Amino acid sequence: MHPMKADPDTANSSQGFFGRLTWYALRTEDAVLIIGLLLMALIPVVERLGRAWFGIGIPGATAYLQHLTLWIAFLGAVLATREGIHLRIVAGLHWLPPHVRRVVEYAEAFVCSAVCIGLFGASLQLVVAEAPGLPPWTAKIIPDFIELWLEPFGLFDSGGFTTVAGWIPIWIAEAVMPFGFAVMAIRFILGASERLWIRALVGLSLPFMMLMPFCCYDSASHLVVPGLIFLGVAAALGTPIFVFLGGAALLLFWSDGVPVAAIPAETYRIVASPIFPTIPLFTLAGFILSEGGASERLVRVFRALFGRVPGGLAVAATLLCAFFTTFTGASGVTILALGGLLLPVLLKSGFSEKFSIGLLTSTGSLGLLLPPSLVVILYGVIARIPIIDMFKAALLPGMLLIAPIVLACIWQGYRTGAGRAPFSLREAAGAIWVAKWEVIMPIFLLVLIFGGFSTLVEASAGLVVYTLIVEGLVYRDLSLRGLGAILVKCAALVGGVLIILGVAMGLTSYFVDAQVPMHAADWATKHLHTKWTFLLALNGGLIIVGCVMDIYAALFVVVPLIIPMAESFGIHPAHLGVIFLANLQLGYLTPPVGMNLFLGSFRFERPLTSVSRDALPFLLMMTVVVLLITYIPWLSVGVMEWLK
Repeated sequence: MHPMKADPDTANSSQGFFGRLTWYALRTEDAVLIIGLLLMALIPVVERLGRAWFGIGIPGATAYLQHLTLWIAFLGAVLATREGIHLRIVAGLHWLPPHVRRVVEYAEAFVCSAVCIGLFGASLQLVVAEAPGLPPWTAKIIPDFIELWLEPFGLFDSGGFTTVAGWIPIWIAEAVMPFGFAVMAIRFILGASERLWIRALVGLSLPFMMLMPFCCYDSASHLVVPGLIFLGVAAALGTPIFVFLGGAALLLFWSDGVPVAAIPAETYRIVASPIFPTIPLFTLAGFILSEGGASERLVRVFRALFGRVPGGLAVAATLLCAFFTTFTGASGVTILALGGLLLPVLLKSGFSEKFSIGLLTSTGSLGLLLPPSLVVILYGVIARIPIIDMFKAALLPGMLLIAPIVLACIWQGYRTGAGRAPFSLREAAGAIWVAKWEVIMPIFLLVLIFGGFSTLVEASAGLVVYTLIVEGLVYRDLSLRGLGAILVKCAALVGGVLIILGVAMGLTSYFVDAQVPMHAADWATKHLHTKWTFLLALNGGLIIVGCVMDIYAALFVVVPLIIPMAESFGIHPAHLGVIFLANLQLGYLTPPVGMNLFLGSFRFERPLTSVSRDALPFLLMMTVVVLLITYIPWLSVGVMEWLK
């Protein structure tokens, strides 16, 4: 499918009034997201400074921030649909013959729009349940199949409604969910083809999904297995991950006769939770750094400090990638943002193309366990472990994952003489002085978090404001137009991630209600007789999960399943979290479908098989470290207790 984009010149010249209207509508969409992200950064900072300086903050600031996150999630997902950048298991279908590929894309558009329409109906149930009740007589004029969608939760009973921050009706805040799913469905239909008759065929997904719960009510349980198989095949052929998870949740809830409004209810509960604003905020800070000149200044710093070490430039590249990943998360932004900058530097300093591409592909998620990593935060939320404790537990394992890569760079430099430059105190001091505001950024953040000066959300917002000031005003790398583009790009990525988390939480709620985690724990205790066999099985299973599932979705789908199993073997939740995240990081590099391999292939314009071979030595080194992390709990739990 091709994304829906509008160019002002094309709109004005060839599409007339409707083209211009579309262009202005899309620009309005961008503007709303830009304003929303800026408000998310400003509200916590103003609230914190107001309390510190004047003894008064913003009434309802937390509620505003939570629901801004909800709106950014869904409007960002709408934008991701427009740009065609939803996260998928496979990167493309270029290996298929063109005519077959087109048919698959049409079928994919049908599935995507059908699931979005189903989730639209589920979200509408939730919204109308929160709104004041409709008059009873309206039930008499609404067709049965529509009433089946709208009746749950006593829609036709009059009543009041709850509010956000004491004055905004909560159903208005929640209305972005059905709106978002509806617009995504329309965009999937319109993006299927330029041909009207193909759009009409794909648009049959609307009546199909509206009538399916009503027509298939008695046989819903028989449709689960074939439906899940169909969704799995669709995901393997490129359907977005959120469509697979959302479709599976719809099927399972329908089969049990449970109102599908439970899916958006769980989506709302998790996306609008107090800790979730850190995801768009830390991601935005990473985007600002990567799009500004920070990467070039930091390359100079690391080159000056480590240039004398054999392979020093490769060591510098490794540490720089780990630094950026702590802010951008496991989204692949590091590869896309730094790959083009660092590859010529490594090649020019004498490293082989094979080593350089393998290194940069492997380091795309290397800082995954180091603060302020988003996935560590999310695991702490799901497992109900204090975030500070999770950072302490993940600190040493995160450093150990970096260590063998650094040693490999040193060995490569020692063996070939590549990547070595004379050390100059003047150059090192000059580089640090030029990049001083970026060099102290991690210190600034850690002092805010661990010094007790602010909450995690306030610290993430403070980091965004700090990066905006440094990159925009101090270094002047960002213009207003450039900042707007960064905010839009960030919103699309955040929306693509948060929509996965939302529907994954709905699917997880079904598993919990069905007591799947308890049954899994019983099975594990009966068939895996020791803690060590369980850990070995866990390693293998999580690597497979990391290959075929985005790490954010895996957090919400898999973690609730394995926590009871781990508890039955006496494994500390923090140790389990480190194992979980480290193994999923390996999955990102595991052929044939590791996400970082696809991103490396795209960024460096090399065949996927070639990138996989180049990254294999680094994958093996990291595997050894992951085994150490798994079987030596002290590396995580012991350090956590020692740092308390």
